[in-house]
Parts: sequence; C-alpha cells; structure tokens
Amino acid sequence: MMIVQKRTKMLTSQVATLTKELADANAKLKNAMDDLSNANMKLKSAEDQLMVLKNSNAGLLDQLNAASVINKAGAESIKKSLEAISQQSAYIKDLTKTMQYKDSVNLALALNLKRSLKDFNDQDVSIQVKGGVVYVSLSDDMLFSTASAVINSKAQSILGKIASILNDHKDMNILVEGHTDNVPMTGDCITDNWDLSSRRALSVVKTLQKKYKVDPSRMTAGGRGEYSPVASNSNAKGRAQNRRTEIIILPKLDQFFQLLEAPEKK
Repeated sequence: MMIVQKRTKMLTSQVATLTKELADANAKLKNAMDDLSNANMKLKSAEDQLMVLKNSNAGLLDQLNAASVINKAGAESIKKSLEAISQQSAYIKDLTKTMQYKDSVNLALALNLKRSLKDFNDQDVSIQVKGGVVYVSLSDDMLFSTASAVINSKAQSILGKIASILNDHKDMNILVEGHTDNVPMTGDCITDNWDLSSRRALSVVKTLQKKYKVDPSRMTAGGRGEYSPVASNSNAKGRAQNRRTEIIILPKLDQFFQLLEAPEKK
C-alpha cells in the first residue's frame, strides 16, 4: 500500500511538472506566434515601402527623361537664337561698314564739287551733305531770268563742272528740284509757282543730258513750288534764298534697298 501511494504521488508530481512545462511551451509558442505576426507585418510594411519607392523611382525616371527632352529642346532653341544673333550682328557690322563707305564717298563727292565750284559766289552756290545725300543748291539769279525757265548763258559753266563730276560717279542717281518763293507767278507761259519750279528743274535736266552727256536714266526732275522753303518769305533776303534749284546726288534706289535688306532667317 505504501508503495502504491508513493508511486501515485510521484506520478502526480510528474504530471504537474509536465503541465507546467506545457504551459511554458504554450506561452513561448504564443510569443513566437506574436513575433512572427509582427515580423509579417513589418515585412508587409517593408514590401509596401519598397513598392512606393519603385513607383517613386519610376516617376523620377519619367521626370528625368522629360527634363532631358526639355533641356535638349531648350539647348537647340538657345543654339538657334545664338546663330540668329550672330547673323544679325554680322549684318549690322556689314551695314555699318557700307554706310561708312557711302558717307566717305559722299564726303569726297562734296569736296570735289566745292573744289570745282570754288570760283563761284557762296550766295549763288551751296554744297551740303544731309541725310546721306549731297545737295548742290543754285540760286535762280545764277541760272534764270525772272519768271523764266530758260537757262542763262553764264550758268553753262557751273552746270558743265557739275556734270563732269556727275559723269565720274555713274553709280549715283540725280534728282533736280525747282523751288520758288511765295510770290504768285502768272504769265502767258507760266501758270503758277508749281509750273515755274517744274519747268526750271526740267531745263536743268535737259541741259545736263543734251549738252553734258549725263545719262538721262539717272535723272529725275521735279518742282516743289513755294512749299519747301529754307528761309522766311517775309523779307527779300529770305525770298531770294528760297528761289533756288537743287541738284541732289543720291545712291541708286535698288542699291539702297538692297543695303537695307536684313539677312533671311534660317
């Protein structure tokens, strides 16, 4: 009997021990399961973050590619702008050089005219360079009688000297303008100051052509009447200055317009 009781007590003790160990094992299993769950959650979070990073990287790559395209287009645009600026700069440089050359030619032409006409009175002959053209202004007293468009014999000398220089500059055109004061002019042949100024300009052109062989295709005649005065018509001195014929020497228009043409954009 004692042996049975001892055996039972030992088995009971073993059962208690095993029960405790089982409880401990279950607790450890629960902890392990909790750790595994936490690990799975962290793994899922890491996977989500990885997906976000992948998407972000893809977006960044797209933006980088787009920026590369934009930068390439911008660089091409800047290159074209620089080429256009360079082209315009070269055009301006050439234009400036040509204008300086033209001004030099005009200055030389004016000096030649002044040397050739130095024997004539300054009140009768005026030579100026204005607006890129040469003006030779001749008083009506030197060229014509009052109310007449017939050139005086004394005017032949000065017209001959002017014609000689004009014939040396065949690349220039000639505009002859007649001017009057504001005193009304009427007569059997002259109707008004428009008529008188036009007839006088035409007489000068015809004399330059027929007597001194100036190419008529280079010349134009026009009358300005009393409407382009250089002085006041309120006194005799001013009216005398306004009665004049101007020989204007200027570049040929086709060459002038070619000079102003900008280079074509490429």
